[in-house]
Amino acid sequence: MADDIECGFYHVSIMLNECMDNLNIVPDGVYVDGTMGGAGHSYHIAEKLSEKGLLIAIDQDEDAIEAGKIRLREYADRIKIVRSNYSHMKEIVKSAGYNGVDGILLDLGVSSYQLDTPERGFTYRDESAPLDMRMDKQMTLTAKDIVNGYTESELRRVIKDYGEDRFYAAIARQIVLAREKEPLATAGDLVKAVKKAYPAKELRKPGHPAKKTFQAIRIELNNELKVLEDNLRDMVNLLNDKGRICIITFHSLEDRIVKNIFRECENPCTCPPDFPVCVCGKKPLGKVISRKPINPSEAELNDNPRAQSARLRVFERKK
Repeated sequence: MADDIECGFYHVSIMLNECMDNLNIVPDGVYVDGTMGGAGHSYHIAEKLSEKGLLIAIDQDEDAIEAGKIRLREYADRIKIVRSNYSHMKEIVKSAGYNGVDGILLDLGVSSYQLDTPERGFTYRDESAPLDMRMDKQMTLTAKDIVNGYTESELRRVIKDYGEDRFYAAIARQIVLAREKEPLATAGDLVKAVKKAYPAKELRKPGHPAKKTFQAIRIELNNELKVLEDNLRDMVNLLNDKGRICIITFHSLEDRIVKNIFRECENPCTCPPDFPVCVCGKKPLGKVISRKPINPSEAELNDNPRAQSARLRVFERKK
């Protein structure tokens, strides 16, 4: 925690023990943390490696990169920190001199730092916060651009598909009505529009009404689901024999993508069920270790309520 305070970037590592156990870390192995964040998981991977081992820690957030350099300095001899998106993992690993790795970790959640730093624009709790939500501040498009620039039908799609909010149509309508008067610039502006779309009895229920809308816009802005879906198979293929990939998701859409692709990698055969033998030639890439998602322990939930929606799935490569 002292290093977290020193570098100003902090994040509570979700299901830390479960991830370390399932990665089956080999001291001389090569590992990738594709979403380094506050470097909590990275630190514990690095401490299990020998001087011959390597951890490649990737993050697109410049604040995380600077924090990682401080948090991981103790193991600098066995760590390569790269500012990038995990979608470039294959090229990053190759440039480090390797054709495969022994383990991959993805923690797809938003960091505590990002949520609790109003100027990053991820929070709906600070109404003065700007509508930003960029995980990579090099991006030019922001949440403000989406809220003010998308058509009403595009907003409906985003809030329905990525927020799974049943009031998606009314929310999109209220956003459009609000911006006709003046552009929405702050979290408070968006929250106000969302609340107008909610029936009074729904506003009295527990939970913040804007949570799903903020989630939806963040996912759209950062292209989160497409990046995961387009690159997960390549990451499985990047694993060495008996290498494992551990993925922590935080909502049903992410979890469904991971579950379905892991199943496909385990059983890629496309032959009709009534065929006596496989003729498509597609071979299994390994096996699913977690038939059901691994959930945080009750003790962890008591310490960190933000872990409530976290789910961990694990796949092991077999060559």
